[in-house]
Amino acid sequence: MGIAVVTGGGRGIGAAIARRLEEDGHVVHRLDQNPGPGVTVCNITDEAAVNRVAEQITADGPVEILVNNAGHWRFGALEDVSSEDFRAVLDVNVLGTFHCTKAFGRSMLAAGTGSIVNIVSIAAYRGNPSVGAYSSSKAGVVALTEVTALEWGPRGIRCNAVGPGLVPTEGTGNVYDDPRVREVRAGAVPLRRLGTPEDIAEVVAFFASDKASYVNGQTVYVDGGISKALMSMLPRPYDVPGPHAK
Repeated sequence: MGIAVVTGGGRGIGAAIARRLEEDGHVVHRLDQNPGPGVTVCNITDEAAVNRVAEQITADGPVEILVNNAGHWRFGALEDVSSEDFRAVLDVNVLGTFHCTKAFGRSMLAAGTGSIVNIVSIAAYRGNPSVGAYSSSKAGVVALTEVTALEWGPRGIRCNAVGPGLVPTEGTGNVYDDPRVREVRAGAVPLRRLGTPEDIAEVVAFFASDKASYVNGQTVYVDGGISKALMSMLPRPYDVPGPHAK
């Protein structure tokens, strides 16, 4: 097994992905903007800083797996979001992913092999109110995933994306502190539970492995089915009073 890089690997989904890849025998480098055990501090919006870290890591050999997991969001209605806040989200989620893809992708291209997994969100598939910048940025990463797969696939590099659904982590702040909120959200998921970081990590590990050697340019939403659940949330004929009701 070879070298893997996980951005935003200090906590939450990123930490779970790093642990899962280590279980498969990979040497995992965790990049994060916050210091922590086993973390290489790196601001992925700083292209020069990303390039320096990439040079240090690839001195030991090519990166075989890159997981672009680091993400940022700011809540607010569109009319209240400043250009600075919108740009801050795009800088991390889109530009940061681009910086890391280029920097760590160089060693993959030189080796003629590698797997890139971009972490997106169901917000890329269904726009979420009050997080417009986040939805827009993650949709952009889906497009970047497809472009990378098309351009680098002929050169031996696969690129896919994983879109988490409702997954409580340290990064989701106090959204899930209220038990009633957790209950209602879990009840809206067809599998009737919230996701875990480990749920996401398992799919990332698959995409990163040789078992997915013919999978390229795809986005899989690991969300318990909620992104497909619109019709299940609406009244069905047998729920509506009328002559057809039993």
